[in-house]
Amino acid sequence: MMRFESVSEIEVPWSGTAISIGNFDGVHIGHAALIRRLRAVADRLGVPAIALTFDPHPAAVLDPHTSFVPLSWPERKERLLKRLGADDVIFLRADASFFATTASDFMEDILRRRLRVRGMVEGPDFRFGKDRSGSVDDLRRLALSDDLKLDLVPKVRFGDEIVSSSRIRRLVEAGEIEEANRRLAARYRIVGTVERGAGRGSKIGFPTANLALIPNLVPAAGVYAGRVFGLASPRPAAIHIGPNPTFGETRLKVEVHVIGCSDALLGCELEVEFVRRLRGVVRFATPDALIDQLRRDVAAAVAAVEGLPLEEIPSADHPGEP
Repeated sequence: MMRFESVSEIEVPWSGTAISIGNFDGVHIGHAALIRRLRAVADRLGVPAIALTFDPHPAAVLDPHTSFVPLSWPERKERLLKRLGADDVIFLRADASFFATTASDFMEDILRRRLRVRGMVEGPDFRFGKDRSGSVDDLRRLALSDDLKLDLVPKVRFGDEIVSSSRIRRLVEAGEIEEANRRLAARYRIVGTVERGAGRGSKIGFPTANLALIPNLVPAAGVYAGRVFGLASPRPAAIHIGPNPTFGETRLKVEVHVIGCSDALLGCELEVEFVRRLRGVVRFATPDALIDQLRRDVAAAVAAVEGLPLEEIPSADHPGEP
C-alpha cells in the first residue's frame, strides 16, 4: 500500500505502470472485471498493475457534513484488489487541490509525469479533472499521442441492473445481505474492536463480543449468520445488530456470539463476515423464550456457514480477461 496526502506527494518507483482509478467502494463484481482486465494489460506491457483509490472517500471530502459511511475500510480494499490481480494499491487523499486540477493537468501532471502511465483501464463513464470535465474521449486522445494502451471495460450487470456501490449500499442498509453479497467480489464484512459490554450474554450462556469503532457501514438491525476472522482460526457466529428490547435497552449495538470460542476477546480487532439474515429484532416475553430462540439462531448460523471456502477470492496469479 502506498499513501499520499496530496497530488504533490505522488511519486512511484516504477518506470511505467498500468493504472485503474476509482473509488472501488466495497469492491464489487464490476470492480473485479476492471482489475482483472488491468492485470491482463499490465502483463502485456510488462509493467505493474496499480489500482489508485481514495481515502477518505471523495464524498466525505466534498461534503464534510455528510453522513456518508464507506462499504469497506482501506486494508480490506487493498487486500481484495490485490487478490483480484493488482500488484499494489495507491491511496490518495483527494483534497481541494485535487478537485481543482484541470483535465489537461490531470493527464499531463498526474498520469504522465507522476504515475508514468503506459496502460489504463476504466469504465465507459470515467470522468476526471475539475468539475469532472475530463472524459474517456480525452484519454483516447492521450493514448494516440503517447502510445498509451487504453482499455474500456463495459459496466457489469446483475440481472436487469448495473452493479454499483450505491445499489449495494441500499441493500446493506436494508439488511438484504445475501443480495448484496451476490454483487460483491467477496462477502460483506465489518471490522471493529471488542469493548466491554453488560455481560448479560455470558450469564445466559451466549457470551457476545461487543464491537465498537466500526469504520464501515453496519447492516440493518437484525440477527445474522456469519463468520469471525481475526482469531486463531475463522469461527461461525450469530450476529445481533440493534437494541435489546427484552431487557429494556434502546441503544443500537453490534453483538457477536462467536460459536465455540472461549477466548478472552476484549480489545481484539475482529472482522465479521455476513452470510445470511436470520430474523429481525424481537422483544421476548421472558429470558427463557430468548434463550430458546438463541439456540435456534446458533444452529441456523452453523448450518449457514458450513462448507463455505475460507478464501475471499480465488487466487488471481493469472486471471486472464474478465
